[in-house]
Amino acid sequence: MARSIDHDAVFKLLLTAFFREFLELFLPDLATALDPTPLTFLDKETFSNLIDPDRREADLVVQARMRNQPATLLIHLEHQAQHDAMLDRRLFRYFARFYDAFDLPVFPIALCSYTSPRQRAADRHQVRVLDYTVLDFRYQVVQLHQLDWRDFLQTQNPAAIALMARMRIAPRDRWQVKAASLRLLAGAALTATQRRLLSQFIDLYLPLRAAEEQAFQAEIATFSRPEQEAIVELVTSWEQKGRAEGRAEGLLEGQRLLVERQLTRKLGVVPAPLWERVASLNDAQLTALGEALLDFTAPADLEAWLQASLAEQPGDRSATP
Repeated sequence: MARSIDHDAVFKLLLTAFFREFLELFLPDLATALDPTPLTFLDKETFSNLIDPDRREADLVVQARMRNQPATLLIHLEHQAQHDAMLDRRLFRYFARFYDAFDLPVFPIALCSYTSPRQRAADRHQVRVLDYTVLDFRYQVVQLHQLDWRDFLQTQNPAAIALMARMRIAPRDRWQVKAASLRLLAGAALTATQRRLLSQFIDLYLPLRAAEEQAFQAEIATFSRPEQEAIVELVTSWEQKGRAEGRAEGLLEGQRLLVERQLTRKLGVVPAPLWERVASLNDAQLTALGEALLDFTAPADLEAWLQASLAEQPGDRSATP
């Protein structure tokens, strides 16, 4: 049975973890112009009344500061897993609402990950009356199936390593893309949690049939011993945490990574003992922490929240029949 994938949730997890790397890959001028201080990911409740009623939420709205300037801007990224003929109009409506509500410049980006239709997505929304152009709204488009995965075989960008799985791939090359992506991932300077998040993304979008799996394994056998060992560890992780458990553990690790990145951006240096306590949280607690941390201003706020949250556990367990 085909897997049902919440594409927006999967991409949002990836892009929140590697948003600056995504900009460096596809919008290097914008990435260079941004101040290196942490980006601020706006909570959906901040703009829930501004989005279209047929959408649950805008995918990502990020507040960033320009380098050596006091000015800030919003970056709105909208992910499209299916073709939408109304995308240009919706992006303009988001732009107008965000611009009006926040009184900040808005930089709109459309990330298209669908595989069909093949034609280029629109990158503007125009309104004309007779021969007069009333509105000419433009936005940046990153259309993955317009990109050849082979152009990224030398990349060290973690966003590129994952997104190769959604680029233009001939059916006969699927196993080659997976092998190449994992080889890049094995050599990347990443934490174990980041590596797991990226490998889960690759495995989710490049599942292999039996014949492809054989070709994939034969290709892995030609790699160096350190590369083979790193890839075997990743594949074993899929089998133990992804395939056997419906990827629940992989998603939990991704959620944990997201919360850790948000805490780092919000609080800066967090003492190691607090990280250990965050690592012990379950799925529901991580979700609650992801919402609560928006109000944190110092590591002491995190410590107080953890004390209150973990103190509730004995009572919760005793109430269980």
